[in-house]
Amino acid sequence: MKKIYKKILLLAAAFGPGLFLVGYNIGTGSVTTMASAGASHGMMLTWAVFLSCLFTYFLIVVFSSFTLVTGETVLFSFKKHIGKGAAYFVLGTLIISEMISSIGVMAVLSEVTNEWTKPITSSGGGIGMLPIALFFAILLVYFLFTGYYTKIEVILAVLVGIMGTCFVLTTFMVIPDASAVLKGLMPNIPTDNNAGLVVAGMIGTTMGGILFITRSATIKQKGWTLKDRATERKDALLSISLMFVLSISIMAAAAGTLYPLGIHVENAVDMVKTLEPLAGRFAITIFVTGIIAAGLSSLFPHYILVPLLLSDYNQEKLDLNKWRNRGIVIFYAALGMFVPIFGGRPVSIMIMSQALALIATPLILIFMQYLLNKEELMGKNKISLTTNIGISLITLFTVYMAYIGAVGIIETL
Repeated sequence: MKKIYKKILLLAAAFGPGLFLVGYNIGTGSVTTMASAGASHGMMLTWAVFLSCLFTYFLIVVFSSFTLVTGETVLFSFKKHIGKGAAYFVLGTLIISEMISSIGVMAVLSEVTNEWTKPITSSGGGIGMLPIALFFAILLVYFLFTGYYTKIEVILAVLVGIMGTCFVLTTFMVIPDASAVLKGLMPNIPTDNNAGLVVAGMIGTTMGGILFITRSATIKQKGWTLKDRATERKDALLSISLMFVLSISIMAAAAGTLYPLGIHVENAVDMVKTLEPLAGRFAITIFVTGIIAAGLSSLFPHYILVPLLLSDYNQEKLDLNKWRNRGIVIFYAALGMFVPIFGGRPVSIMIMSQALALIATPLILIFMQYLLNKEELMGKNKISLTTNIGISLITLFTVYMAYIGAVGIIETL
């Protein structure tokens, strides 16, 4: 057991920022968005996942290079070199997006667990959503308040491993025609209602601006410098590869079972309800375990994200023992009780939060491109013409997807 723990610890130490990124990125938001896409459109939107992962890898490396070269985190550099107004706007947008996302993540986690426990309770109603949400929230807060950053990385490594294994196994049990994945690599946006919002949500959950800002902050916390550039790129490649495989696995699980029957995922629990008679209790247990691991691995970063961003903004070491940071963690944990108490549609909340995350992304990219071209900051590491063209094209792409997402949110409301 000690040998296994040491191996996990070494993995977390070598790829900590990447595991943080995967844990944050592949949560119940990704599960519901990708499942919704697979159920409604089969593998038609594979291109959106592939393109966003490709763009995300490029941007992760670019943003990381800035921190490795200058020693400054992104949010702090916005404040220092562009102005407090720019930093406040970015920080405010990301905090609002995180609040919505935290509500949605816990709601999906509670709802799915409630559905899965129905057959094992005498009443048939399952364990209530509120007790489930309280249990998970208290468990996460306990670990955050009693552990250190390295321990959190170990927990994330375990959760990401469980999540990945469960989703890939489920996919092999219900895998659709493999050629559908290849056909889905051809760009095509479906014309039916809400399709634009789903696409924007898929792009937002994979390449929202928050990912690049937190990437910079976690690298700073890790203490990586320019001499760690090779390690950083391996870490980035690992995290993006995992994101792509897990996202496609979730989409394929829905495409192989729900899409042929014309069944859409309107609530997170629909996935569990519909998959069980089609794939069996064992398969759905594996899938639910993956969702729980995804939710918990996502909530860990969610709860500490604002303290991390504030540490980034103030250029200080993340300290979860500070009362300010503990208060923020408890606040975000309390937000998870919203849907279990007042009700709501978790899938709509999650997809909208992912689309909202994309709206701030173009501005973040524009600010960063400006800083990457400042010779007094980057010196000989100032970005090339090719990199400038790449960032500009991706920025235009995110502007277009942000527009589609905004229109989708308005139509949904």
